[in-house]
Amino acid sequence: MTFNLYGTWAIYRFEMARALRTLWQSLVTPVITTSLYFIVFGAAIGSRMTEIGGVPYGAFIVPGLIMLSLFTQSIFNASFGIFFPKFTGTIYELLSAPVSPLETVIGYVGAAATKSIVLGLVILLTAAFFVPLQILHPFWMIAFLVLISVTFCLFGFIIGVWGQNFEQIQFVPMLIVTPLTFLGGAFYSIDMLGEPWRTATLFNPVVYLISGFRWAFYGQGDVGVELSLGATLGFFFLCLAIVFWMFRTGYRLKT
Repeated sequence: MTFNLYGTWAIYRFEMARALRTLWQSLVTPVITTSLYFIVFGAAIGSRMTEIGGVPYGAFIVPGLIMLSLFTQSIFNASFGIFFPKFTGTIYELLSAPVSPLETVIGYVGAAATKSIVLGLVILLTAAFFVPLQILHPFWMIAFLVLISVTFCLFGFIIGVWGQNFEQIQFVPMLIVTPLTFLGGAFYSIDMLGEPWRTATLFNPVVYLISGFRWAFYGQGDVGVELSLGATLGFFFLCLAIVFWMFRTGYRLKT
């Protein structure tokens, strides 16, 4: 069976065109939000907390800010991309087209991941105007950025297939992922927590993703980089397996 490159490219191009129509919401809004984070956190906390682990506080929160936007936007982009065809009924045309499940996922997830990666780089560029940045491991920074984007886009794809209304697809990123991000060391090091809170925080999967991404910047993280990479890959393959099962069984796709 040959790979339907044209079909995959058509899905990818359609999703990217939708992003261009909402360019203000997709890029400008996160830039404004990031700037506000620096203004608020810099004024309220930065003046009292100069450094964490030898890194200026303003620079320390940059990886966490990128991850905060990356998690939510990846889920929103991917979930809405597959939910909208379900909502309008055009999903049946897609399922009857000569496009395999793998090609469908590559088209939708690839477009959502592209938007998320661009968003992460825009936030990184915005942060550079506020604080001096250093990236000790640029290759691993890009690797974590791409891997986490693709993983959470797969997660968003799962939510989009599972969700039966707009409220359900907004529930997970807003009421689960965002709080876990704030509690996962996005704006502080978990080493600053006392017991038993530090140990309890280690059960938060977001800790490992943020820690690995921060390690790529400053060579330090709350957990070992090997553990961070392993946790990220584990979540990636879990999402991949769930997506495969959804297409194999037709879960909420064919009914």
